[in-house]
Amino acid sequence: MGETSGTRAPVTYERCAHIEGPFYHGTRSALEVGDELLPGHGSNFQEGRVSNHVYFAALVGTAAWGAELAAALAGDGERGRIYVVEPLGPFEDDPNVTDKRFPGNPTQSYRTRHPLRVVDEVAGWQGHAPELVEGMLDHLARLREQGLDVIED
Repeated sequence: MGETSGTRAPVTYERCAHIEGPFYHGTRSALEVGDELLPGHGSNFQEGRVSNHVYFAALVGTAAWGAELAAALAGDGERGRIYVVEPLGPFEDDPNVTDKRFPGNPTQSYRTRHPLRVVDEVAGWQGHAPELVEGMLDHLARLREQGLDVIED
């Protein structure tokens, strides 16, 4: 069943062409238009972990979480950045949030094993309230203490 029938079909590598951007990537890194984000780099969220995917979203608010958390976890006081990106290959739902935390994919979060090309930077994006970011960081720390900060990558 497809989305038109009221039942959401998962986005998979084989079935992603119907998902249209714009797409956004939140990070702490300073990038330039034309740069490509590639899998195989260190995770912003688990020290010592190499990420097999590049994560992105169709919502600026979702990318803002990525930017804010990556910047906060880096601890350097810098503000995160959000970029408009173009997937250069197929992609799928991010299983770390889709159905695991949020039924369906209301965060419109995706991941790919292919590059994302930076098309533009989002200027003047609105971040979350500091107490919300702090609350999310506390939640992540509690999960880590319990051994539940599992990232399916």
